[in-house]
Amino acid sequence: MIRSTNEASDALIFFGATGDLAYKQIFPALYRLVRDEGLATPIIGVAKRGWNLDQLKDRAADSVKEHGGDINCDAFKQLLSQLRYVDGDYNDPKVFAELRKQMGHAKRPLHYLAIPPVLFSVVASQLAKSGCSKNARLVVEKPFGHDRKSAGELSRILDQYFSESDIFRIDHYLGKEPVQNILYTRFANSMFEPFWNRNFVRSIQITMAENFGVQDRGKFYDATGAIRDVMQNHMLQILASLTMDPPTGQEYEAMRDRKASLLKAVRALDPGHLIRGQYEGYHEVPGVRAGSTVETYAAAKLEIDNWRWAGVPIFIRTGKKLPVSIAEAIVEFKRPPRETFGEIVTSGSGHMRFRIQPDVTIALGTRVKIPGDLMIGDDVELILSRQPGQDMPPYQRLLGDAMHGVSELFTREDIVDAEWRIVNNVLGDTTPVCKYAPGTWGPKGAEQLVGSDGPWRNPAPAGGA
Repeated sequence: MIRSTNEASDALIFFGATGDLAYKQIFPALYRLVRDEGLATPIIGVAKRGWNLDQLKDRAADSVKEHGGDINCDAFKQLLSQLRYVDGDYNDPKVFAELRKQMGHAKRPLHYLAIPPVLFSVVASQLAKSGCSKNARLVVEKPFGHDRKSAGELSRILDQYFSESDIFRIDHYLGKEPVQNILYTRFANSMFEPFWNRNFVRSIQITMAENFGVQDRGKFYDATGAIRDVMQNHMLQILASLTMDPPTGQEYEAMRDRKASLLKAVRALDPGHLIRGQYEGYHEVPGVRAGSTVETYAAAKLEIDNWRWAGVPIFIRTGKKLPVSIAEAIVEFKRPPRETFGEIVTSGSGHMRFRIQPDVTIALGTRVKIPGDLMIGDDVELILSRQPGQDMPPYQRLLGDAMHGVSELFTREDIVDAEWRIVNNVLGDTTPVCKYAPGTWGPKGAEQLVGSDGPWRNPAPAGGA
C-alpha cells in the first residue's frame, strides 16, 4: 500500500474503547493493520467503564474472533502486546496525566474520538491541557452536528485545539472500494468524459435501500431520521463522486477541493422537492416516541448550478424496509435526436450503472438488434466489472491513512458545511410524513417527485441486471 511521505503517527489513542463502535469496527481494523501493514505503535484505549487492561484484551479477542480474525496468530499476539488501557472520567485531569504517561516518548500521536460529539469539547480541552495534543492528529466520527449551526459550533470547538489539517472527519463510506471505483472509472478512462455532462445526460438517480428496519437503534434513529443518517453524508458524497470535475494537481487536497466546489454548487433543498415516508410498524420499535414523525424514507430532487450539470435533474432516495438491501447509482443518457428505425424506445435504454453494495458492478445499458429481418432491438447491459467482496475494510483503510496524514478520504470542514446547507431547510417536519408498507419502494408520492423525468429505476437483487 502506498502511503503519504508525511510523518507517521507514533501512537494511536482511541476514546470509547469499550463501546460498540470499537467492538464492531476499531478492533478488527487494528488487528488487520498489525497483520497486513506492520502497525507497531502503542495502542491506548481510553474509557470510563471500571475495566482493567486484561478485560480490554478479552474484549479485543472477542471482537477479532467474531469478525473473522485468528486470535491464535502472531499478529493478534502482537496487537495485545501493543495494547494499553486508561480508565476514568473524561473530566478528570488525572486520566489525561496517565494517558500522557502511557504515550511514553510518542511525539506525533493520533487521537480517535469514538465517542458522542457532546464529549468532543471536554476531551479536546483535556488533551490540550495535558500536553497530549501537541503535534497530534485528531479523528472524529460522524455525526458532525445535528444541523448546519451545530456543525459549525462543533468545528469551532475543535479548531481551538487542533489545526484543520490535523482533523480527520470519518465518513466510512468514503473508505469503501466501490465508492472510490466511481472516481477511478470516470477519470481513468477518457471515453466517458465527452458525454459526462448536460448535453448527453438526461438524469441521475441514486438509491440506498435497506430491507430491514431500525432494529435495536430506535432511540438513536428517532432523534436522527433518514435525511441526517444517510442523505446528508453518504448520498451527497456519492453524488459528488459522480458529478465533480477532475482534480488538478497531485496534492491530496485537490480531490477534496473539487468535491467542495461541486457540493457548494448544489442548490439547497426546498420542501417541494422532498418526499418523507415512514414504514408501517415503526412506532412499535422500542425507543421510538409515541406519534413520532421521523422519516425512515426520504426522496429528493436536486439540481447543480454549474455549466456541466445545469438542467439535469438528480434524484436520490434512501429508506428502510424496502424490497432489497442495495446501493447503486444510474446515470441515464438522452436518446438520439431521432429514432432512425422508428421504434418506441424507453428513456432509460442508455445508461451507466454503478452498483456499490452488496456486489460491485459497473454496467453499460445499450440497445442491440434482435436477430432477424426486422430492424428492431432490445435493451441489454454490458457488465464492465463485477468484483468479489474481498476489498480492504473501510476502517482499516481510513485509520491507516489517518496515521500517515493522508486526508483525501476524509471530509473537510467546508465540505461538511456544504452538505448541511443542502439539507438544512428540510430538516424536521417541513413536509408531511407518509406511511408506506414494508417491502414496497416507499410512499406513492415518490413517483410524482420524478414525474416525466422518471420512472424510478428500482434496483434488481444482487447479481441481477
